[in-house]
Amino acid sequence: MSADYGSFATAIKEAAGDDIVLMSELRIAFFDSADRQLDLLSRSRCDANWQYSAWRLQSLAASFGVEDIKNLAHAAVVGAPGDPVVLRELGAAIEKIRDC
Repeated sequence: MSADYGSFATAIKEAAGDDIVLMSELRIAFFDSADRQLDLLSRSRCDANWQYSAWRLQSLAASFGVEDIKNLAHAAVVGAPGDPVVLRELGAAIEKIRDC
């Protein structure tokens, strides 16, 4: 799955304009929320909690134009709760964007 880091950067730029401080705050907010939802997914013990966290992550990714995370979160929604492959792929996708 290819990552579209340009969309993430573009979404941040469009929201913050030339305000570098706001850009930084938006990046921090995105990663705080993405990390929180991934943590909740990894600790989910029932279908409802798994789906709720996956939906939240899917919405977050859509808001920031991150299609690969949005698609992986959708795979979590329709897949088996606790799927370790999806969890690993989501974690890797988040880290790839964090490093850009």
